[in-house]
Amino acid sequence: MTIADIKKNAQAKMDQSIAAFKHNLTKIRTGRASPALLDTIHVEYYGNHVPLSQVANVSLLDARTISVQPWEKGMGAKIEKAIRESDLGLNPASMGDLIRVPMPPMSEERRK
Repeated sequence: MTIADIKKNAQAKMDQSIAAFKHNLTKIRTGRASPALLDTIHVEYYGNHVPLSQVANVSLLDARTISVQPWEKGMGAKIEKAIRESDLGLNPASMGDLIRVPMPPMSEERRK
């Protein structure tokens, strides 16, 4: 193995580490809403479990509220149930065909 190969291999591994770190930083709960928080949620869709982003439009309403708009009308209840049962501790509220997910305020324990 030459020095160039070793350098290329090390650079590739470092780039992967940086990408993984950036991905993990998007998941940190700071009290602000981020659509990336819902990336890990999977919803049952015609017998298959698919990521939330494949069955709904996920966006921000304001700094503390995430909006989820399903592409099909019947998916609202399933999406709401999947968000509620996730380990994120979020409590969605549906308003027609729009689901609002308010971010709870940071507790003293969470801040520390």
